[in-house]
Amino acid sequence: MHKSSPAGLSGLCRVTDHLYLSNQRAANDASQLSDHNITCIINVTETRTSSSAPPGLDYIHIPVPDSPLSPLRDHFDEVADKIQSIAESSGRTLVHCNAGVSRSSALCMAYLVKHRGLTLLEAHRWVKTCRPVARPNNGFWRQLVQYEAELRGCSSIQMVSSSMGEIPDIYEEEAKNMVPM
Repeated sequence: MHKSSPAGLSGLCRVTDHLYLSNQRAANDASQLSDHNITCIINVTETRTSSSAPPGLDYIHIPVPDSPLSPLRDHFDEVADKIQSIAESSGRTLVHCNAGVSRSSALCMAYLVKHRGLTLLEAHRWVKTCRPVARPNNGFWRQLVQYEAELRGCSSIQMVSSSMGEIPDIYEEEAKNMVPM
């Protein structure tokens, strides 16, 4: 795998040699897509972008709201397999949602767990290194934990109760000082 420095909130963040993560604004920037040789865009927003995908780009729209109740899990295998297929044909995939924080980062972690052999904990650390703002909502975390358990028979992250509701255990320490609004 390849790890590069974070591109910040406005750019494409390189997760692997063949996988990038960003927000919607960066995904709509034709020069960034060209500069990074993106061949497939996976748009995980509720609405399809008004502009059409540049010619020659494979474009997939997955209309899932950023809600803990949304069934993002229904798309883990489909997206992970598509990213792998594009990588095997020497292409590059960009996965994006509105902010590049929750939906897209969850899908990138599912790919790393399924096709790169990382534990969910390792996948989370990897994605956070590439895109520090990455933070799936708690419902997506629950689905990722279940997904890892289905693939491996156990999960490297557990959901735990906190004053903020059910959260991944990796956020337990920071949640101790938080008060729900």
